[in-house]
Amino acid sequence: MSAIHHALVLNLHQPPGNLDHLLSEQPWEAREILYAYDRIPRFLWDYDDIARVHLSLSGTLLETLSNPEFQSRVYGIVDCGSLIWHLQNERIIDILGTGYYHPVLPLIPEADRDEHLARWQAIAGHLFWRNSFQGFWPPEMGFSMELIPLLKKFGYRYVIVDSEHVEPVTPMQWHELRYRPHIARHNGSEIIVIVRDRELSDAQESGMDYVWFAKELAQRTQCCDFEPLVTTCTDGENGGWFRNTTNEVNFWGAFYRELLDEARKKSLIQPAFIKDYLDRFGAYGEVTVRTGAWNTGWHHGRDFLQWTGSQAQKDSLARLQAVSGAVNQARNAAVAKDLTEEEQGDLNEAFWRLLRAETSCNFYWGEDWVHRCHNDLDEAEACLQRYRVRAS
Repeated sequence: MSAIHHALVLNLHQPPGNLDHLLSEQPWEAREILYAYDRIPRFLWDYDDIARVHLSLSGTLLETLSNPEFQSRVYGIVDCGSLIWHLQNERIIDILGTGYYHPVLPLIPEADRDEHLARWQAIAGHLFWRNSFQGFWPPEMGFSMELIPLLKKFGYRYVIVDSEHVEPVTPMQWHELRYRPHIARHNGSEIIVIVRDRELSDAQESGMDYVWFAKELAQRTQCCDFEPLVTTCTDGENGGWFRNTTNEVNFWGAFYRELLDEARKKSLIQPAFIKDYLDRFGAYGEVTVRTGAWNTGWHHGRDFLQWTGSQAQKDSLARLQAVSGAVNQARNAAVAKDLTEEEQGDLNEAFWRLLRAETSCNFYWGEDWVHRCHNDLDEAEACLQRYRVRAS
């Protein structure tokens, strides 16, 4: 084995309006989050020869960072315009596609999934000056095989899934299953599956040092007769490990700097973009992926219990289905009609309120945030009613 290729993936997401709220109610927390974003490209500048980082940024976060009023409000903290510009640096950062409002895609109505992907590509394409994104990050790593045709429709080459849910179709050993890309197929479509190492990702989330990480990777890949791809994925702005403003004790200064310094010396572990690894080594064998999400601290991710465990969560998801059916029925029926500006406005608002209601955070916190889902669904139904009155 000549190298262990390490793909670092960080998910960045803020619910709609959350940073504005924190700036008013918990300003230091808002500053820590903004500093965590701004730190990423600034840290990587000195390592543009070797650093390779994948970032997923939700549509709602991109919407906030690109909003002129928000940019003006936080200018003395972080220059958001410059931050977005620096994130365009394709030498050190690869942007992954995701869903605009960060929904758990298998839990929301199928009719709404296209729009989440389309809206994200629209804002990301505009801000990052490109029209193609090879990799897809499923919000909360919520994946089901039925998503494969949708991801291919939007041009994605690969999707990242959690190791807990991957099962071989082609016979293979544990190290082959976890440290090689694979093909997954559904209804005539296929996509490359990149396997996130759950245990190493847990360590990345909570704090680790390079010496331990190097030993762990060497042990886990010792049976590989191929150059392995080790993929670790976590949030990139949550917890003191990522938010700490002192570089010597945060993720970047206490861990990643040493990894990069050693990589420059041609150590065994080499940072890699997933797309570059695929260009060199391709995919091996076929797998299937059980429906599920990543682990959330107290839950393993199977059955989406984090988002569906209580009756209030179940009731909210059931209402989503009902309101989605009504809104999409009205939108489909309106295609052949010559709508007034007011009628079109009512339908458009009903739809985006519905999409925003589907954000994963509305369900993640048990019953604490489900009212946010209902607030948007109330507005969606009110818009739909106004539309019906105008159209009658």
